[in-house]
Amino acid sequence: MTTTSSAPIRYLDSADVARLCADLPIVDLVHETLLAVGRGEAGVTPEAALRWTTTAGDPARSLILPAWTGDNYGCKIINASLGNHRYGLPRAAGLIVLNDPETAQPVCVMEGGRISALRTAGVSMAAVRALRGREGVESVAFLGCGRQAGVHHELLTSLFPAVGEFWLYDHDAARAEEFADAVRAADPRVAVTVVAHAREAVERAGLTIAVTTTTKPYVELDWLPAGSIFVNVSLDDAAESLLLGCEHLFVDDWDLVVADEHRLLGALARAGLVSGPGEPAPNGGRAVDADLPGLLRGSAPRPIGEHDRTVVNPFGMGVHDIALAAAVHARAIDTGRGIPLPR
Repeated sequence: MTTTSSAPIRYLDSADVARLCADLPIVDLVHETLLAVGRGEAGVTPEAALRWTTTAGDPARSLILPAWTGDNYGCKIINASLGNHRYGLPRAAGLIVLNDPETAQPVCVMEGGRISALRTAGVSMAAVRALRGREGVESVAFLGCGRQAGVHHELLTSLFPAVGEFWLYDHDAARAEEFADAVRAADPRVAVTVVAHAREAVERAGLTIAVTTTTKPYVELDWLPAGSIFVNVSLDDAAESLLLGCEHLFVDDWDLVVADEHRLLGALARAGLVSGPGEPAPNGGRAVDADLPGLLRGSAPRPIGEHDRTVVNPFGMGVHDIALAAAVHARAIDTGRGIPLPR
């Protein structure tokens, strides 16, 4: 679609986005986008980051993630402050801007929090589905019980029907109990247990999903039971022993991991302890098995044994935000949703 400079910009608020996201095949869209990245038909450019400390002493940041997939071009602006819970606000919120592929004119601006959460959970679920299939997940641990846990649970329950038990940990016990009530309400047949320590949850689960705000790695290799998967969504939960000692390690984009100066896996790479997919393992270290496009294509170099422990480290790629936003925008055009904004 090509627009003229005088055409209005379509704005989609959070309610519009939520309605238009309903019933979208999120995991399949993420899966196809990862494969497109692997074929060179989608990708990202370097992101920009602005970080500061609020007057209350909380870490805050604003990220701008440009990306493209097919003939869809745009960027996500996602902001976060760790102190937002005191104001009754979600930790993260933002906007997604889509551009006309011919004129480069902005054509749509939409609230980005819901899409950002969905694409994050969608990447996790696409990776786990590739590793275990639909019937291979029976017990799940959540480290962190906030918004991301809720969205991961939302996608997980529709994708993995064999899940029968959940183990929940959050440093805020009240938040863990609130999430436990929501999980039970969604499916009274499942067993839900809130534990006092993160290790108790990890040791009991075949799949652990870490969605915390920690900046200090703490999950050690010996916490994981044989044959389990650890999805390192929040990126700082997995300790060095886990990243270096797990039998299999997958990332979404190795270049993004290495360029980041704040997360442990990038630091290990710069220290010469971790090499990228397809590279020889360094002395005393390990290589990443494959990126997620390779995993989804079935081209990982080594089979995953029954007792192998696997870590998925999804740094986060703005290309998924653009893919989902493009699907939402198409629905908005078809249904006439949105507010026209004059230029």
